Amino acid sequence: MFSSIGITALIGMLSHLLFIYITWRVITTINFDPLIRKGRETEARLLIIFVAIAIGTNVSRFFLDFIQWSQDLLFLF
Repeated sequence: MFSSIGITALIGMLSHLLFIYITWRVITTINFDPLIRKGRETEARLLIIFVAIAIGTNVSRFFLDFIQWSQDLLFLF
């Protein structure tokens, strides 16, 4: 029983990291240079990191929920 909880936790952590990485890669393709004030590059990078974490985590949570819901469909009948 406890091993399945650990496996679920590991899959969740890896999923979050994967989707945060994918989101980071997508966001970095956008040119934000015209929007960033001179001398505020560090703050802009930090904001982009936070946005990537927020979006990546939500996308990961959606996929993990969807997988769980599809497994729960067995209990429908």
